[in-house]
Amino acid sequence: MTGPKDPIKGERRVLAKPKILTQSALDQLPMAALVVDEEGKIVSANPYLCDLLRLPPSELLDRSIHEIVHADDHHLLASAAMSQTSASAQTIRLHGADDTVSVVCTSSAIANNSLLLMLPVDHLICEIAGLRNDETRWKYALDSALEGVWDHDFSTGNLFYSATWKRLRGMAEDAVVDGSLDTWIENVHPDDRAHVLASIERQDTGQVTYNTFQYRERHADGHWVWIESRGASVAYGPDGKPSRIIGTDTDITPRKEAEARLEEISRRLRLALDVSKIGVFDHNLETQETIWDERILAIYGLNPDDGAPSGGSWEDMLHPDDREMAIARVNQGVAAGAPFTNAFRIILADGEIRHIRANTAFYVDRDGTRKLIGANWDVTEDIALQEELRKAKAATEARNRELEEARIRIEYNALHDYLTDLPNRRYLDQILADDPTLNAILHLDLDRFKQINDTLGHQAGDAMLTHAAAILRSHADQDDFIARIGGDEFVILCRRGRSLDELGDLAARIVHAFRRPIPYDGQLCRLGASIGIAWRGESDTDPKQLLMNADIALYRAKSLGRDRFEAFSEQIQNQILSAKRTGDDIRQAIEEGQFVPYYQPQFDARSLELTGVETLVRWDHPERGILAPIHFLKVAEEINALPAIDKNIVEMAYADFEAWRRAGLVVPKISVNVSSRRLRDQSLISDLRAMRIPPDVMSFELLESIFLDDLEDEIAETIAALNALGIEIEIDDFGTGHASIIGLLNLNPARLKIDRALVGPITESAKQAKLVRAIIDIGHSLNIKVVAEGVETWEHAAILKDLGCDILQGYALARPMSRQDFEDRIKRGWKPSPQGDATAQKRPRIRAAK
Repeated sequence: MTGPKDPIKGERRVLAKPKILTQSALDQLPMAALVVDEEGKIVSANPYLCDLLRLPPSELLDRSIHEIVHADDHHLLASAAMSQTSASAQTIRLHGADDTVSVVCTSSAIANNSLLLMLPVDHLICEIAGLRNDETRWKYALDSALEGVWDHDFSTGNLFYSATWKRLRGMAEDAVVDGSLDTWIENVHPDDRAHVLASIERQDTGQVTYNTFQYRERHADGHWVWIESRGASVAYGPDGKPSRIIGTDTDITPRKEAEARLEEISRRLRLALDVSKIGVFDHNLETQETIWDERILAIYGLNPDDGAPSGGSWEDMLHPDDREMAIARVNQGVAAGAPFTNAFRIILADGEIRHIRANTAFYVDRDGTRKLIGANWDVTEDIALQEELRKAKAATEARNRELEEARIRIEYNALHDYLTDLPNRRYLDQILADDPTLNAILHLDLDRFKQINDTLGHQAGDAMLTHAAAILRSHADQDDFIARIGGDEFVILCRRGRSLDELGDLAARIVHAFRRPIPYDGQLCRLGASIGIAWRGESDTDPKQLLMNADIALYRAKSLGRDRFEAFSEQIQNQILSAKRTGDDIRQAIEEGQFVPYYQPQFDARSLELTGVETLVRWDHPERGILAPIHFLKVAEEINALPAIDKNIVEMAYADFEAWRRAGLVVPKISVNVSSRRLRDQSLISDLRAMRIPPDVMSFELLESIFLDDLEDEIAETIAALNALGIEIEIDDFGTGHASIIGLLNLNPARLKIDRALVGPITESAKQAKLVRAIIDIGHSLNIKVVAEGVETWEHAAILKDLGCDILQGYALARPMSRQDFEDRIKRGWKPSPQGDATAQKRPRIRAAK
């Protein structure tokens, strides 16, 4: 079937079936429309077109369509693809009454005519802008709601993740996301992977259309964030499974944390109720239904299976003397609609009387129902106390004042030292944090306080501390802050701007004041004070750092002999750095085996035959040569390097002993100094077992200060294990520590060494010689051999021999020497004598040089 000529294309079209369009239908179209015949004349137009062109229908009908179309666009009419089955849109311009209007036009066949549908271009632009605005609104809405959007189009393989989705996980907005399940699931918390995979499987297999699940995912910075993921299947493949799923992710970490806090609060509440044995009830004021929990049922002696009693049953359980009052109180509270308390007695089924306290409050549930919630607890055992409290009601105000005064006292005591009434360390920390006017800090430590406290008792010590506080108060300015921060440590914070010289004058006056003797209980006690000064000056030193600087300066003052003051300086700082460098060098020296044994022979006091050697540690420094312990012992102890040094020296000394034995050189015994830290080393005994040292070959010299009368269990066990290995114990520097005869009996050493401080004066003091004889006699009475160290002259050797000493050691006989020098002397058959031994020179009296 052929139709009329197309007025736009100028050719006839094949019509499958004519269509009819009435004027009424044309008028209802939501766009401009007109109908032209096969000659191109307008036969009908709708109001939309008339309004668009501002022309009445009479000026449009019977006109050629070319008359209202711009001449430059006639060719578009002729080339427009307006077939019967499909229509291609063209943008053309129409002449209106006032101006030219651009429209998008398409046509289709209607019977023998053509229908042209037109929509203004500016209308389309507005529609497009509206869509873009909608898209923007949704984007901002999702961003402001912190919703991360994801879109998985499995048909195209396109996986989209919004910027917010990435931000939730700490990723950059331009980051590339590997959306594969195997990669993504690795970031899911291991405890959540199973249920996440199950949820994804249900949606991927089409079991559910909409899916929501929660899980934890690792953030880019390493912590876990809680994610709530929602996904909807929006397209399906031929197999009925989703081909596209779109969803949003929300960070619900704050909500989860809040839920956890709520659960913790609930758990505490349940625990509090369990512990306090408080029973809870809930009463519906509209239905009069009451719910009792198990605790309140137990209070009333009721069976939990029977549930809560009725109102009448509860009233029957009330004590006759309390019934009217208790019921009236409930009625008053219900009428007032306000929280109320109650107190009454109940009579249980067995006749037992219990005293009950109750608190009740009103609330409205989410359905708008008015309810009462209350708590009952049994106060039978506390009723006597409650009676006393009621009797004391008249004194409540006075008691409250006492409590307030007590609170003030407690706060004061919390910030002040109970003995001196000075601020304490806690108060000092507050001042350091809050005081911007701080100018300098003086850190003071009392000298000789421990001796006074130990010899005269704690009461004397307290008197000294009170006296010290009085001295500081009398010398500090009114606006200075004085605090006692330790046993015998005090601090003065100077707020007024003072020069370093002024601070030095203040410290000097305080030191001088502490030198004056203090009378106590008929005796004169002599204290002293060491002070460290840290001055802020023009710098902006942090107050806490200023306190550290004052502490460093105090340490310097004490190390220089006490009873003085020192100001913090770069020199002191450099000394600290020097100590650090020494510590680093010591660690390196241990690794490189720079610590070597030196040996000082020991001789029989009568025959001068060699009885053994004491092993002494020396540092074979690559630049400074052989160094005695005075150069490194203190730093080594501070950095806990002594156990390692002791271990190495023991191993080298025993290796030398074995070499001497194989070479036929007779050395009866070797002794090694062992520090207290090495004694506490868990590996000491296992290391010695591995060395397989024969019994009675080696002995450990322990300082007397290590074994007090109260021997530590740990050290006692170690000494017992040493004895089991055949390693004897010697007490070094005996006579200057704190050991008693009981301590010697408990330890049972093989030898004790009299300290050189006691040996030295015996050539000039008969009293000192008697003291040494007493020590020797004590040792012999306990079957302990006695060694005298510090034998500086042959006169010492002769006197000690006469006093009964067993073994001698000192520079008069032989100095400490290297392994090679020691071997050379033994090979020559060397034996000390006053005439023939070049080593018989007086050694310097330096204890730390040992």
